[in-house]
Amino acid sequence: MATKPPAGDPVQDAPQVAPPKHAAAGLPAIGHTLRIAQQQMGLARTARTLLKVNQKDGFDCPGCAWPEGDKRHTAEFCENGAKAVAEEATLRRVTPAFFAEHPLADLAGRSGYWLGQQGRITEPMYLPEGADRYEAVPWERAFEIIAEELTALASPDEALFYTSGRTSNEAAFLFQLFAREFGTNNLPDCSNMCHESSGSALNETIGIGKGSVSLEDLHQADLIIVAGQNPGTNHPRMLSALEKAKASGAKIISVNPLPEAGMERFKNPQTPVGMLKGTALNDLFLQIRIGGDQALFRLLNKLVINTEGATDQAFIREHTHGYEDLVTAAKDTDWDETLTATGLTRPDIERALAMILASERTIVCWAMGLTQHKHSVATIREVVNLLLLRGNIGRPGAGVCPVRGHSNVQGDRTMGIFERPAPAFLDALDEEFGITSPRGHGYDVVRSIEALRDGKAKVLFAMGGNFVGATPDTTVTEAAIRRASLTVHVSTKLNRSHAVTGRRALILPTLGRTDKDVQAAGKQFVTVEDSMGMVHASRGNLTPASPHLLSEPAIVARMARAVLGAGSATPWEEFERDYATIRDRISRVVPGFEDFNARAARPEGFRLPHAPRDERRFPTKTGKANFTGAPVEYPRVPEGRLLLQTLRSHDQYNTTIYGLDDRYRGITGGRRVVMVNPEDAAELGLADGSYTDLVSEWRDGVERRAPGFRVVHYPTARGCAAAYYPETNVLVPLDSTADTSNTPASKSVVVRFEPA
Repeated sequence: MATKPPAGDPVQDAPQVAPPKHAAAGLPAIGHTLRIAQQQMGLARTARTLLKVNQKDGFDCPGCAWPEGDKRHTAEFCENGAKAVAEEATLRRVTPAFFAEHPLADLAGRSGYWLGQQGRITEPMYLPEGADRYEAVPWERAFEIIAEELTALASPDEALFYTSGRTSNEAAFLFQLFAREFGTNNLPDCSNMCHESSGSALNETIGIGKGSVSLEDLHQADLIIVAGQNPGTNHPRMLSALEKAKASGAKIISVNPLPEAGMERFKNPQTPVGMLKGTALNDLFLQIRIGGDQALFRLLNKLVINTEGATDQAFIREHTHGYEDLVTAAKDTDWDETLTATGLTRPDIERALAMILASERTIVCWAMGLTQHKHSVATIREVVNLLLLRGNIGRPGAGVCPVRGHSNVQGDRTMGIFERPAPAFLDALDEEFGITSPRGHGYDVVRSIEALRDGKAKVLFAMGGNFVGATPDTTVTEAAIRRASLTVHVSTKLNRSHAVTGRRALILPTLGRTDKDVQAAGKQFVTVEDSMGMVHASRGNLTPASPHLLSEPAIVARMARAVLGAGSATPWEEFERDYATIRDRISRVVPGFEDFNARAARPEGFRLPHAPRDERRFPTKTGKANFTGAPVEYPRVPEGRLLLQTLRSHDQYNTTIYGLDDRYRGITGGRRVVMVNPEDAAELGLADGSYTDLVSEWRDGVERRAPGFRVVHYPTARGCAAAYYPETNVLVPLDSTADTSNTPASKSVVVRFEPA
């Protein structure tokens, strides 16, 4: 039997701490998965649902974007994927009676964990101006309210249309089409906060802002470098790929400020030997200081250049531009400064170099640990330099692998969710639909918050996600949101964004990945794109949580009809009736999607073209892959301060909190903890188990405080600390962002500690 949601918020003021684990998955993961699934779904529904996750005739996991191989396991999911599915397929319900019982002030005082545990939202809800709680509203009236607000704006650019990475290709394409027909490119999305730095760096250097490898490449690699990433919690199915690579002889280097259990040893729950013994993954762990990655890769590049015969000169001559610029920039790279920036030892770096030189096929994987710093784009360019020097792009077993964190975040960008769209995309869209898309750039996430704060934007429409919980500078962001005239959230469950609203607010409940989607033309499916450019279908198998839910494509189509009216020639009703008609239009607008419907019907899906990978053709401004030589940067931290990175717990996916434990790090029963190296703690007078306020320091002099954190002595890199988001988003200044990409610098926060 499924259990009821918690009536009150659990007490989190005394988290328990044990030594961190040194292995991931195994029997504990199976037990935790089954316990969470049973609590949310009950036994019968658990079996019916989990056996369809990531199957060719099933639905794509609403968690991460890690790809599946052609051969699927019966249980093709990880612990955190199962948690995501269980929370969506839960039997718990949030009805209008719940909102009548819980006024807005009550919701605003609850934790994200408590809100998410209440269950699926069953009906559209409306918060009128001046009201203290949401009330049920018919769908037709909800769309009238949206139309009232949007058509009253002085300019379409006063509206913001945000997208979460869970949104399907079909819904994303319609959403950006509506926004552009309405008249704005204000299409911020969750990529702005995570892999925007990757896209910026890769577009400049190789001509496409996506990874260049497949699962098969990982299995064939000689060396895999995993930098700024924790697969054991954030992408657990990646551990299986690393295990298979190790079995084929690959070496693995992990570059991270914290040791992570998943990279130490993986106990594969799919095999008896795996569960009992497991596989050691790391061959070399480089415990780098936060923000020292560019310095590390620059020195490695200098050493490769200076090693006779180490560079692939034929590849460099034929396929690259700017080699001499890198040689010049690397020439003055200094060992002492690199050791200061990284906190590593010379033998560590020399061992990494030896492994790089011994590898003919190298892949570098990375995630937020590289993308959320001021110098993130330059850092990722330096990673590309290393691969180009050895000819490791465009051949099997080699390439770039930015690991995306949400199941269709890459697909949404492919579909046109971008505030700075390419002119060629807009030209194709306009030709197909007979519209005139705006050409001026729109707002990304940070600039959207600034626009709301400054009164330049008045309506926020969020297609999924938790905008308030995911964004930086919580106090500033929440104040900006409250200045809006209308906030609209398309959601399956409650989160913080429903409790921090504009003067009026709507919650529009939608189908989830697990739900059957039946429209006038019959049962529908949607498509998603994984982290490696594979597109495939997703079909839910559960009866929807309520007969009052609409699918995301239906919500967009009905909103468009209400807002644009008879003046729109776009067949919105047809798109809602049959998603195949959406895919027909995508096939004529988006390169690589030709014959979309037929190819999406294949059980295995299809791979999108990737010129660097497929042809060693680099569609950059120079027509070649570009070496770069930006000055090396790394954070300088004043005495008595530490550099804080925000991160996830193991009971968390993005801003969704499944529980209050971080099993691999030995923390249970609470989230307000700060992990500090014992030597740093001794110097700062921070006893293990003591409580402290975290106060960030930024050039504006504004005090940003996160109170009441338990100090945990933890083996972090010296000079560094770590704590969970979204609790610590309050410490990240809105204008502390990466150069070029404007991604919040959530991994580089200078903090001081004050008694709680």
